[in-house]
Amino acid sequence: MTIPAFQEITLPFLQLAADGEVRTMITVRTQLARHFNLTPAEEAEMLPSGRQGRFANRVAWAKIYLERGGLLSSPGRGQTRITERGLEILANPPPLIDIKFLENFPEFLAFRARNSESAAAPVEVAGSETPEEALEAAYQRINAGLASELLERVKAMPQRFFEQHVIELLLRMGYRRNGANTEAECKSGDDGLDDICGVLAEDQLGLEVVYLQARVSETTIGRPEIQKFVGALHDRRAHKGVFITTGSFSPDAVRYVGSIDPRVALIDGAELVKFMIRFNVGVASSRTYEVKRIDSEYFEEM
Repeated sequence: MTIPAFQEITLPFLQLAADGEVRTMITVRTQLARHFNLTPAEEAEMLPSGRQGRFANRVAWAKIYLERGGLLSSPGRGQTRITERGLEILANPPPLIDIKFLENFPEFLAFRARNSESAAAPVEVAGSETPEEALEAAYQRINAGLASELLERVKAMPQRFFEQHVIELLLRMGYRRNGANTEAECKSGDDGLDDICGVLAEDQLGLEVVYLQARVSETTIGRPEIQKFVGALHDRRAHKGVFITTGSFSPDAVRYVGSIDPRVALIDGAELVKFMIRFNVGVASSRTYEVKRIDSEYFEEM
């Protein structure tokens, strides 16, 4: 079974609380997961940010919306209990307790009105999304569009400029210039390409070095080209290498680097632009939104 939408969780949540007992949210999540027959993998699935579980987020928002409708109360931190109104609803329950149903209650309408007045562009919640999921989905769409445009820009770079670009990226990622060299050099051969393009250090003393190859390409890099790079590493008695391309790598090339020594990292175009976005190379922040939550510990101390 797929993870239920948070508006599909509200009625089972309320029915679970029908005995009037105070429950912790940990207990509620466990019992609801059992009710929906979720697998361990579904329970563990994370939001794109990786900061909260998807199911836990949806259960939390089901609780918030039921509370705003006056059907649940929160007697303590991380606790929940049904109200008289909640019991009245369960006496003749609707097939679904969704936002439309909750709009029958003035407290919920007031809650929605406050949200609309405090936001220049209120987040519309789809049937399967919580507000956090809607925000994260919008963020992912923006980043996907940025990554696509960024990759096209990188593919248009001259080879020489691209070589310097990937060195700048790796320096931003924490690698260092090698030894006394003031610049990490990329030396191209007669055809504009060489087996090795640049050497960077992993530590301040340059005891661990990483050899680079950077390739502007619209095609797939196959095993023979990776073997040529590995041969150049062996010639230098190198233990680590990074091969970066704007294109992609064949499955055979990927399998090959998984079975050899030295260790070689393959970074294709899609992964390259993800690193560029993460380490702010070729991109700039447009605006920042800070999402806040109630500090329960603050109010408990009062």
